[in-house]
Amino acid sequence: MKSSVIIFPGSNCDRDMDVALKKFGFKNQMVWHNDPKLPKSDLIVLPGGFSFGDYLRCGSIAGKSKIINSVIDFAKSGGLVLGICNGFQILTETGLLPGVLQQNRNIEFICKNIYVKVNNTDNKYFKNIKKNILELHIAHNEGSYFCSNQELKSIQDNNQIAITYCNSKGLSDHEHNPNGAIDNIAGIFNKEKNILGMMPHPERMIDKYLSGEDGSIFFENLIKNFK
Repeated sequence: MKSSVIIFPGSNCDRDMDVALKKFGFKNQMVWHNDPKLPKSDLIVLPGGFSFGDYLRCGSIAGKSKIINSVIDFAKSGGLVLGICNGFQILTETGLLPGVLQQNRNIEFICKNIYVKVNNTDNKYFKNIKKNILELHIAHNEGSYFCSNQELKSIQDNNQIAITYCNSKGLSDHEHNPNGAIDNIAGIFNKEKNILGMMPHPERMIDKYLSGEDGSIFFENLIKNFK
């Protein structure tokens, strides 16, 4: 399976993502944001970081990069697009996903491990995943997902909430919502479920000796669903 990771000025998780994808069997390529066309790929990843220094709004400048038109065409053709953290922000800026990512509830940068609950397994990202509660890592200042009440109803009706913040037992409530996201939302799909944006970083949790292994569960499951 072939994957491509898009690099923007300020990306800082692109190499981590490259390592994770290759570890679990993807043939990955790194693609510069100024390239006009994507290489042949089964999966496109918009990585975390601070693209263009997060000036204006997070992801807003990256959303105007040359490569983005090809990413949009790829997504609209049914190709899988994964946006992590800043990548999630870019997906909302391009309109590929609804809603916005706002400043965290306590107006501070958050960097810690959290738990998320998988809400929808009817897709290539989570189908057959062996755990529905995952320990992952977050590192963001603008990670609070927000949308209008009408958009939230549409997201709920179409089963687009991919993962929600929770505790180790799967309880989603105010106490276990690290950034104030509406409905504890940590990640969402588009209606067709081929685009996934999520704030937590699975690529940071692929080694039991350095961090944890629940990210490994995500990537192992993902590549199996391609076969």
